[in-house]
Amino acid sequence: MSVRSLVHRVPKILLAAVLALPALAAAQATRVDELRYPPLPVFEIPRPQRVVLDNGLVVMLLEDHELPLVEVTTLIRAGSRFDPADKIGLAKLAADVLRSGGTAALPSDQLDDWLESKAASIEASADADLVRATLSSLTQDFPEVLRVYADVLRRPAFDAGKLEVARNQAIGNLSRQNDEPDDILFREFKKVVYGPDSPYSRTETYATLGAIRRDDLLAWHRQGFHPERTVLGVVGDFRSAEVLALLRTAFGDWPRAAASLPASPSKVDWRDKPSPGVYWADKTDMTQSAVILGHLGVRNDDPDYYALEVLNGVFSGSFSARLISHIRTQKGLAYSVDGRVGSDWVHPGLTYFYMSTKTQTTGAGIQALLDEVKAIQTTQPPTEEEVEKSRQRLLNSFVFNADTPRKVLSQQLLLEISGYPLDWYSRYRAGLEAVTPAQVRDAALHHLRSGDFALLVVGPAAGRDRPLTDFGTVTNLDLTLPEKTKK
Repeated sequence: MSVRSLVHRVPKILLAAVLALPALAAAQATRVDELRYPPLPVFEIPRPQRVVLDNGLVVMLLEDHELPLVEVTTLIRAGSRFDPADKIGLAKLAADVLRSGGTAALPSDQLDDWLESKAASIEASADADLVRATLSSLTQDFPEVLRVYADVLRRPAFDAGKLEVARNQAIGNLSRQNDEPDDILFREFKKVVYGPDSPYSRTETYATLGAIRRDDLLAWHRQGFHPERTVLGVVGDFRSAEVLALLRTAFGDWPRAAASLPASPSKVDWRDKPSPGVYWADKTDMTQSAVILGHLGVRNDDPDYYALEVLNGVFSGSFSARLISHIRTQKGLAYSVDGRVGSDWVHPGLTYFYMSTKTQTTGAGIQALLDEVKAIQTTQPPTEEEVEKSRQRLLNSFVFNADTPRKVLSQQLLLEISGYPLDWYSRYRAGLEAVTPAQVRDAALHHLRSGDFALLVVGPAAGRDRPLTDFGTVTNLDLTLPEKTKK
């Protein structure tokens, strides 16, 4: 076709396109509820290679050759739930000094310099259940960095000077623990729900931090760091056979524990009965109220888990969800609002409804939260439309939880050390798709027990629209920190 004939045809082509626009527009949705989505494609989550060494160490390997990097994550069941009552904070301090304190072969400062020269990192931290130790290295340096990493895990020096640095940082954080209202709110709520002596609510004090000595760190390590309590995952640019040989050399002679700590917490680690009531923490340097109410939640292996996931989306999964739409948008009672039946891996999570509101609308805000719970159980159960929207949000966002090999490995390590089936995430989609509106309604009835709710408010008393006594007998919480004792 000549250029001249093409030029003559262009107006006709444009005219045909313009004439077709109304037909195309007629086929398009004009409202959000008219949108129709095709079925989600099959999404296969890669499975790492799983190997158990002779000493019980579980190893997971997932190759990813996109970048010349290798990362290691090790999870050890040695978290703060094992801290002695008079030395709360031990696991967190010990995890800090595990890395910062160096090893017998590489003292602290030398270890820092050596890692910097390799553009590598080794870090460690602890939460209530687990210690997490990570490694990041260039592929070419990985064998050498892995040997040092194994030394950090197996033969830490726990330098006394670094212990003092970590202790002073922890004391500084403790002295600021009452600065942020939400920090107070959730810290004290855990004490009310789990119980003040539960390992999932205990907090450090100046006395418990001050009582920790280097010998305690050594004892903590001897007690908790053993291969049968550990899972180790490697992801990145490597060949599995070669890395497995390196791991056998570095960890194969790691001895098992003579006497093992319990693998999972028991029901004695939290209150077996609810603690309903009203609790108030007076904080006069704010003009708002931070509010939370709820009770003990569930574990991730609860039979109603998928229905609860959908229910949580009905409450607060988006701007159109009930709590945000009704309490924040329509009633204007909250700066922020959230709520869910919480779950965790090896212990129950927290079921909570949270909001921050003006002091003058504290009572109205509390009542609005209670009304939403009552409505979803009685007059306004979850509708088919709400259930479907919540389900679709969860399904469409799930892929982003496993869109990189690193995320996949992290999930598999958690499943392994928590005692869950390794195909748990692969079954997640089918579990959600099988949820019915009736199951979501039943879950709301069964798992939201307003008679068991504990209500906690942080903020000033002056200016409230209603007294907290309208909601029950009030217990005042003392936030005063004890004086620091001199060494």
